[in-house]
Amino acid sequence: MARARSVALRASTQLSYRWATPSVRRQYGIVSAAAATNLRLTLCPRRSHRHYSTEAPAKVRGGSKVYKSADEAIADIEDGAVVLSAGFGLCGVAETLIQAIHKKGLKNLTAVSNNAGKGDHGLGLLTKDGRLSRIVLSYLGANKELEKQYLTGKIGVELCPQGTLAERLRAAGAGIPAFFTATGGKTFVETGEIPIRFTPEAVLEKGKPKETRVFNGKSYIMETALPGDVAVLRAWKVDEAGNCVFKYTTKTYAGLMAKAARVAIVEAENIVPIGSIEPDAVDLPGIFIDRIVPATAPKNFEVLKVAPPKEDASSGKPTTLDARNRIARRAAKELHDGYYVNLGVGIPTLAASYLPDDAKVWLQSENGILGMGPYPATEEEADPDLINAGKETVTLLPGASTFDSAESFAMIRGGHVDVSILGAFQVSASGDLANYMIPGRVFKGMGGAMDLVSNPDRTKIVVATEHVDKKGRSKIVQDCQLPLTGKGVVSTIITDLAVFQVDRVKGGLTLAEIAEGVDIETVKAKTDAEFVVADDLKTF
Repeated sequence: MARARSVALRASTQLSYRWATPSVRRQYGIVSAAAATNLRLTLCPRRSHRHYSTEAPAKVRGGSKVYKSADEAIADIEDGAVVLSAGFGLCGVAETLIQAIHKKGLKNLTAVSNNAGKGDHGLGLLTKDGRLSRIVLSYLGANKELEKQYLTGKIGVELCPQGTLAERLRAAGAGIPAFFTATGGKTFVETGEIPIRFTPEAVLEKGKPKETRVFNGKSYIMETALPGDVAVLRAWKVDEAGNCVFKYTTKTYAGLMAKAARVAIVEAENIVPIGSIEPDAVDLPGIFIDRIVPATAPKNFEVLKVAPPKEDASSGKPTTLDARNRIARRAAKELHDGYYVNLGVGIPTLAASYLPDDAKVWLQSENGILGMGPYPATEEEADPDLINAGKETVTLLPGASTFDSAESFAMIRGGHVDVSILGAFQVSASGDLANYMIPGRVFKGMGGAMDLVSNPDRTKIVVATEHVDKKGRSKIVQDCQLPLTGKGVVSTIITDLAVFQVDRVKGGLTLAEIAEGVDIETVKAKTDAEFVVADDLKTF
C-alpha cells in the first residue's frame, strides 16, 4: 500500500510565502529549489483596518428617498469608503450604482461582497482600474484581474467563509459585536495563516488568528461583525418609503448589507407609490433603506445554462459509465426520499440525475434555494435572477422557496440539511477534508464549503471524487498535506474505484464497496491511506 510522501500540513503549521511547507511545494511543483533558496519571508506589521471610513455619507430623515440618478445618490461617497456590494456572482448586483461609483473616480475603496464580479460587470469594473485597495469576500470567482492583483500584492484580500460572511453582516445590522461559530475551526481560518496581502517575495500583511472557546465540549472560533459605510443593492420593486421586494436568488446579501451599512442605496427596477406593495410581500422594510434610484443598467447572466435537448437526455445516463458518472450514480444512493440535500458543483451535482423518478429529494443551494429544479429548457425561459451556487441558471420545483444567505446558512450550520456531498483535492483516513486550495496553484477561496462541513454530527458529509488526481496521485491519503476545509468531518468517500466508510471518532477507513471490474489489489495500489476490508464487501 502506498505511503504518504510528505509530512501532513496541520493547522498549526506556519506558512511560507506560498502558504506551504517545503515538502508540499516539492510535491506539487510550486517553486523550484533554486527559487526557494533565494526567497525570504518578510513579515511586515499588520496595518490597522477599520470597517468604517472617516467620513461616511450622512443618513437623513424626512423628505423623499427617491433620487433622480445613481450619480446624485452617490455624490457624497468619498475615497476610502467601505462599500458593501450585494449580489451573488452577477445575480442581484447593483450594476447601476457600481458604474456611478466608477464614473466618479472613487479610489482606495474597501469592498465587501460574496465574490468580485466578472470582466466589466459588478466589482470587476472597479477592480480593473485599481479602485479597490482591499476586499472581503468568500470566493474570487471569475475575476481574473483580482486574482492577478492579489498574487502581486496590489490588493488586500480577506477570505471569509460564505456563511460566516453573511452572519458577520447580519450581526453588524443587529448591533451584535461578535459571535462564535464552528465554521473554519482547526483550519487556516482559525490560525490566520492565509495572507491578506503578499508578493512572491514577502508576506506584507498576515491574516489574524481567531479567538477560540469551547461550548458543550466543542471548539468554536470568534468572528466579529462586519459593518460598512454604504451598501449598494438591487431590487425588483421598491416603493417610495423604501420597502423592497427581491426576486428569487437576488435576496442573498441584499437585506443583510442594507442593515449593516450607515447608508443603504437601492437601485430599483420598478419604483412604485407608497401602498403599492402588500405588507406581507415586503422582503426588506423601508427603515433600512435611505436612498432609492432607478436601475438603468441591464441584468447579466454569468453562466447561461440550459437543459440538453430531449433527444440527448439519455446521454446523462450512459450505458457504459465513465468515472464521473459512476461516482455520481453511487452517490445518488446516499439520497433518500424526503431528504434535504446540498450538492457541491461538479460530480456531486450529477448525482441528482440518478435519483429514481419517484424519489422526492429537496435540493438546497447555499445561495438561497430550497427545492431547486433542473436547468431551464430554453434560453428564453432562463432568468438572471434565478441561479444555483455555481452561478448557472436553474428552475424551481413546486413547493420551492427562496431566502437570503443568513437563512440559508442557518439551515446548513444548524444541521437541518440531511446530507451534503462535496468534491475533494484530498481526504484523509480520519475524515479530514481539503478541497479549496493547492498552495501556489489553485486558490479561489472556500466559498460555502467550510460551512457545509461545520456540523458533521447532524449533517452527513459525503465526498464524491476521482480516486487519483491528474498526475496519478491518490486523493485518499493517510494525512492531508493541503490546507483543511474541515477536520474529522467526512463520513463516506465515494470514488470511481471504491466506497470507504470513515470512523471519524477513532480514525480509520473501511473498504465497504468496490466498483465492478476492480479488485482489492488495485484499490490498495492506488490508495495512500491504510484501510481494512469489510467482511461483507459489496460491489457497485
